[in-house]
Amino acid sequence: MDRVGGMVRAIVVREVPSDSRPSRVATLEDVSESFLGDGGTVVDVAFSGINYKDALALTGRPGVVRQTPLVAGIDLVGTVVTSDDGRFAPGDWIVLNGAGQSENRHGGLATRAHIDAALAIPLPRAITPARAAALGTAGYTAALAVSRLVHEGVSPDDGPVLVTGATGGVGSIATMLLARAGFEVAALTGRADQFRDYLTRLGATSLVDRSELSSYGKPLQSARWAGVVDAVGGAVLANALAQTRPGGVVAACGLAGSADLPTTVMPFILRGVTLAGIDSVWAQPGARTRAWDLLSRDLDLDVLDSLTETVPLEGAIAAAERLLDGQSHGRILVAINPDA
Repeated sequence: MDRVGGMVRAIVVREVPSDSRPSRVATLEDVSESFLGDGGTVVDVAFSGINYKDALALTGRPGVVRQTPLVAGIDLVGTVVTSDDGRFAPGDWIVLNGAGQSENRHGGLATRAHIDAALAIPLPRAITPARAAALGTAGYTAALAVSRLVHEGVSPDDGPVLVTGATGGVGSIATMLLARAGFEVAALTGRADQFRDYLTRLGATSLVDRSELSSYGKPLQSARWAGVVDAVGGAVLANALAQTRPGGVVAACGLAGSADLPTTVMPFILRGVTLAGIDSVWAQPGARTRAWDLLSRDLDLDVLDSLTETVPLEGAIAAAERLLDGQSHGRILVAINPDA
């Protein structure tokens, strides 16, 4: 583990004074292990990743980090050092996604973490530690959303499924999982010319220009989708609901565009549409295990590798800036101690 004189290397978000109001800045620091606080399970972190929420935290944007100072990183994959959870023994590989990390609990962008292991799961046998971190919260959330559509009765025979934010982490993995399950996938993107080949390789059968759904439309529109995986929110989600077929299901799992939902009850009471919320932060271990089982079984891991950019801990902040600037797509893996 990369430790300097008993210190832990971590990306820490702190409040800093400014002329108008306090702002937040993330920096790579060496902190004492006591800084990590109490945690019944101690983990040497091998890998983390950068999702949209990580990018917000690492670039000082509001909406994720709720208290400071705080170690960033909503995901971690590593080996157990000690644990008060009987499921885990020293040396076991462990995966923890969400669970308050980088919100009000120290996260995984550090060489060591002190965690509450209640929502952690063992590393799936079919997935390497690096691939598990590359998937991270984005892949696990996509699996939760796809599982919810299937659980609610959506099948490939019912018609196409729309995936919004299709070039992002959740959208990319959801497209792959749905295509592997036999669904016709319509991928929503604002850069169809640039990413047509990319999305087709993931399994998308058609592309939808984001402009078609980005302005507020009628409460009921032409019924197009048997299901939707939405990571965008706002007008896109409202229009997706208005375009969902009778009995269809919309899995809402993100707000990359907006937290607003400017809709009416009409899709729900006239078409029987279901709006299913996906909570990846506090999902219980059983749901987490099922999601990771789906990823282990149905994801083309070689394609995942081709979508993954690897950066060291020192490069995580710059990678987050590129993600928010729209200069990267796919997955960003942070190799913290890859030889663990």
